[in-house]
Amino acid sequence: MVKSTKHLTFIFTLCATLMFCSCGSNTEDNVTVIDRPETSVTNKHYVSNRAPLLPSSFIKLPVGTIQPKGWLKEYLVRQQNGLTGHLGEISAWLQKTDNAWLSKDGKGKWGWEEVPYWLKGYANIGYIMNDPKMIEESKIWINGALNSQREDGNFGPMRGSRGGQDFWGNMIMLYCLQSYYEFTNDQRVLDLMTKYFKFQLTVPDDKFLTLYWQQIRGGDNLHSVMWLYNRTGDKFLLELAEKIHKNTADWTSRGHKRNAIHCRQDKRENVQEWPEWWGDQIDWHNVNHAQCFREPAQYYLLSKQPEHLKASYENFQIVREHFGQVPGGMFGSDENCRPGYNDPRQGIETCGIVEQMNSDEHMLRITGDPFWADHVEELAFNTYPAATMPDFKSLHYITSPNMVQCDKANHHPGIDNRGPFLMMNPFSSRCCQHNHAQGWPYMVENLWMATPDNGLVAAIYSASTITAKVGENTKVTIDQTTNYPYEEQIQFDITPDKAAVFPLYFRVPAWCKGAKISVNGKAVSANLQPKKYVRIERKWQKGDKVSLVLPMEIAVKKWVKNHNSVSVSYGPLSFSLKIDEKMVKRESTETAIGDSRWQKGVDTHKWPSWEIYSNSKWNYGLVYDENNLAASFKVVKRDWPKDNFPFTHASNPISIMTKGAIIPEWKMDEHQLCGELMDSPVQTNTAIESIELVPMGASRLRISSFPVVLK
Repeated sequence: MVKSTKHLTFIFTLCATLMFCSCGSNTEDNVTVIDRPETSVTNKHYVSNRAPLLPSSFIKLPVGTIQPKGWLKEYLVRQQNGLTGHLGEISAWLQKTDNAWLSKDGKGKWGWEEVPYWLKGYANIGYIMNDPKMIEESKIWINGALNSQREDGNFGPMRGSRGGQDFWGNMIMLYCLQSYYEFTNDQRVLDLMTKYFKFQLTVPDDKFLTLYWQQIRGGDNLHSVMWLYNRTGDKFLLELAEKIHKNTADWTSRGHKRNAIHCRQDKRENVQEWPEWWGDQIDWHNVNHAQCFREPAQYYLLSKQPEHLKASYENFQIVREHFGQVPGGMFGSDENCRPGYNDPRQGIETCGIVEQMNSDEHMLRITGDPFWADHVEELAFNTYPAATMPDFKSLHYITSPNMVQCDKANHHPGIDNRGPFLMMNPFSSRCCQHNHAQGWPYMVENLWMATPDNGLVAAIYSASTITAKVGENTKVTIDQTTNYPYEEQIQFDITPDKAAVFPLYFRVPAWCKGAKISVNGKAVSANLQPKKYVRIERKWQKGDKVSLVLPMEIAVKKWVKNHNSVSVSYGPLSFSLKIDEKMVKRESTETAIGDSRWQKGVDTHKWPSWEIYSNSKWNYGLVYDENNLAASFKVVKRDWPKDNFPFTHASNPISIMTKGAIIPEWKMDEHQLCGELMDSPVQTNTAIESIELVPMGASRLRISSFPVVLK
């Protein structure tokens, strides 16, 4: 995590400056360890930023280029068979009758964010898995959007008010159209976007991006404009990019007065004194922040002003400074951040998790900074799996690092929202119900990226196969075999269609010390360092193999600003207390929140909700020797699960055994939430016991931030 303004300045400067570290190598291979790739050249095979935009460090590959394997493929299969794959048959928002997304005039009862939210993930899973049924279903909605364009260039549902049109839903649908174009090269997409953006340019500023969600989230509109500019070169798009940035909420600004902050919660909370730092963000809504903190960095590609890039780093840090002193990578904002509510029992929307992953992937492409790949992994391996049931048929609205009961009760004001927001429910809430689908397929699309020098970077690690163009004009297939993050070794089998010279980049995570890499069994002589890439350029041939070893070790993180609590990690995995989970099935019709809607005739019995209760004690503090972690924590490894799915207690292949003691004073509070942390160290007379820690992502109930017991 970024530590200071000085460190921030160093980071954003690096994003624009290549810093090579020459390392020893044999005569056959050119091996260097670098901070960022060289951006003075342009990739010949994949669409890159067009001048005057600054070049991006990495280039996204078309959807379908990368095929998942192992547990990541199993996750997509579970999405196909679960809520993602069947939501079109369940959700009233996705019914085709009277749906404004399928209407030429943009009118209909159903027609806002839900269709494109769902389609972002659903369609891309279809493309990645080459599923004919999903692809054909997706085309119905894609063609509906394409056919909805009107004479003035506008398209989609006609939502709005006297304050102007609501452009928000269209921003999401543009993502869907871009993916469809990558998969099909359908010219209609470029034609629609060109006409639509010409229309947007004609909208007066006082009618443009004036409503709450679209004004906060204008960065998504900006992204699509730049995407189209890189393909057509139409100069008016640069003018529109300036217009969008000018009319989007100012995510570079600091020192706001309370009434200038957009966050809706700010107007209803009865807080007598607001901290001075509260004015340093334009909005404190959890999804907004996860989605929109990156807008200045996106605009930086056009402005070339370092302060814009710096602002996005600062935005990320500010919310975590005050609400993110917890493991798992997110921050406490169970709808909105609230001063005084920063305990690890505060949660995050599933929407916020997947939007943060998407933003991290954007930031990684823009900057090349491996920090953002590390953060994607932190969310994907720890927080995101905890937000859904293993069969992917229901999900949380709110997921917390410390969560010891998931029920249908209203936990407000302990939780910001009023209603049953903690239980696993396939119908609640309408945003997360649809938006959850993008997390895994978008990650698949960003496992590998193209580099400006016609190479490839293994950006985020997971078993996968990629076939892409490299070098002068060589097609290469690379099979990545691993059970990472549950094992240290990753093997890459490289098969070019002909022997060719091109570079491959491999990321060394920030947590990793002593990383090693070999080519065809011969160790590469390079000083691999955390937070850098090793670049290997050689004449690659069929049968070449690269082996990367990322040694993992126990680490204990002290969260000084959160009661001196601690969390335990092993490599990229954060660990939680193993709590026996009692599952109680509930009728979803009786437990969904008020704005849930399902189609008539749906058999809701097939889509139950779940309450989850602790069937074992959870109020343990850790007892360990901080000077001898090896003696305090024992890693236990088991066989890899036969179903390729390690994210349950039963199938989890790794645990940590350690010591703990019950803290009797730490109880459920009056809101029926895990009690807030007390300052560590804590004194107690209870006996020291052996306890088991399991990966956070394998747990539906968890204690991930622990008090430390003084013994």
